[in-house]
Amino acid sequence: MDSTYHKGRGAQINTPNPFRNKEYVQEHIEGLDEEMISNPQTKLFHEDPKNIISEYDSPDLGHGFSINPYQGCEHGCIYCYARNAHHYWGFSAGLDFETKIVVKPKAAQMLEAKMLTKNWEPKVIQLSGNTDCYQPTERKLKITRSLLEVLSKYRNPVGIITKNSLITRDIDILQDMAKDNLVNVMISITSEDESLRRKMEPRTASAAKRFETIAKLSEAGVPTGMMAAPIIPGLNDHEIPSLVRQAADHGALSAAYTVVRLNGAIGELFEDWLKKNYPDRFNKVWNLIRSLHDGKVNDSEWGRRMKGEGEVATAIAQLFRAAKKKYLSNREFPQYDFTKFRKGGNLTLF
Repeated sequence: MDSTYHKGRGAQINTPNPFRNKEYVQEHIEGLDEEMISNPQTKLFHEDPKNIISEYDSPDLGHGFSINPYQGCEHGCIYCYARNAHHYWGFSAGLDFETKIVVKPKAAQMLEAKMLTKNWEPKVIQLSGNTDCYQPTERKLKITRSLLEVLSKYRNPVGIITKNSLITRDIDILQDMAKDNLVNVMISITSEDESLRRKMEPRTASAAKRFETIAKLSEAGVPTGMMAAPIIPGLNDHEIPSLVRQAADHGALSAAYTVVRLNGAIGELFEDWLKKNYPDRFNKVWNLIRSLHDGKVNDSEWGRRMKGEGEVATAIAQLFRAAKKKYLSNREFPQYDFTKFRKGGNLTLF
């Protein structure tokens, strides 16, 4: 391993930001830039956006709404599609993405103001549509918990996806909402191989901890599933049956997956990471990823980008489908109940 390898970080470099004319670069390996490149520390940047709820509409995800209390993510997952969005904040998709975190401390107040508008109708709001709402800094800032408190007060449905066991801190709110069919949770798990997980998702909970999280939420009556995303052929595709079985054994009601796609700066970042961590497997894995996307490592085509195409993509789909049929048949999430919405936030006699 390179002596300059940043342990505890996924990206090892900062790729250029296409919106910036000038970049900080490492020109003098002798040490003149040592302060800039060694042991990067996490910094928080406060932001008060005009709108806290984002609306999306795509053939892959459908029409929906999401809130991202954080932009950038200290989990440092090397494959994360959200890395490219960090360019819009003036940062790099590389180390900047996991060390320069934009936080929205007034998110809950903005959400409540939205709930109180006369034209607001209850709709499912997704937390972590872009970056993880339970990333490490949430332990201290509690922005996600404050959002859940507002959603619970108004009985507005919510969906959550996370790979952090910190979500169990909020079981009191989630259990209360689950009684009225107002919440679904997906726990993201990509590998039971701790060596791979520590390199690929360096600041996340272990797979064992995540399966334990599924169990705790399920036991509390919170509908929970497992998201295996992304599946990377040559690295974790062989784990599909075990991941689905373990999720089912711990109480999961559903499972889903996507395949890896390396759009924008993520291609360069993942290539650098793969060469440094798995040089002996680089050519095999890189070519298998290309086989998913018609000879490229990236794909933005609606309806195809999430699952890929070709023989490898077909094999992954068949394996996942067989595992779901074997371990999760006759299980499904309950439907959200929109009738529980409280206009004004409290029940009244009139």
